[in-house]
Amino acid sequence: MTETTRRSDRTRQAILVAARERFAKDGYDRATIRAIAADANIDPSMVMRYYGNKERLFAAAAEFDLRLPDLTEVPREEVGEALVAHFLDRWEVDDTLQLLLRAGATNPAAAERMQRIFAAQLVPVIEALGPPDTDFATRAGLVASQVLGLALCRYVLALPPVVGMDRAAVVAWVGPVLRRYLVERAP
Repeated sequence: MTETTRRSDRTRQAILVAARERFAKDGYDRATIRAIAADANIDPSMVMRYYGNKERLFAAAAEFDLRLPDLTEVPREEVGEALVAHFLDRWEVDDTLQLLLRAGATNPAAAERMQRIFAAQLVPVIEALGPPDTDFATRAGLVASQVLGLALCRYVLALPPVVGMDRAAVVAWVGPVLRRYLVERAP
């Protein structure tokens, strides 16, 4: 790898880090290329050179692997709790999901990005669990509604009763709901 390539990779990474932080702080609509460039200590033309426009920069910054666990290895009665615990872990160490949530609430392109991420990554997990019906997309949508609602209230809006709950309480309350969506017979 040449020095130019390494420098280019560092610049690209600095832009992504700055973009994630700026989008999380200001939201998609208020974040500007100029502010992101200033945060990365580079000229705004460099952001445009690497990413073309704000939407493409956001798409790159919002690449997110949910890193969903293999729930087929978890006892069926514990799959919901395992998934809630997993999401709590993800939100507490990586603010990208919060970035997506904030942006998705106000920007159609960001909302579409979240929809694709959750559909593409949750549906296969649910399919592997083999629930008694095949409406995997509906089940994935319901799981997403719970985990994103929890994230919104706990990490974005900081709703005191939800923020005040310890981890075990969150898992105990939300886990059974997710289990129903993941493996139980549809109503």
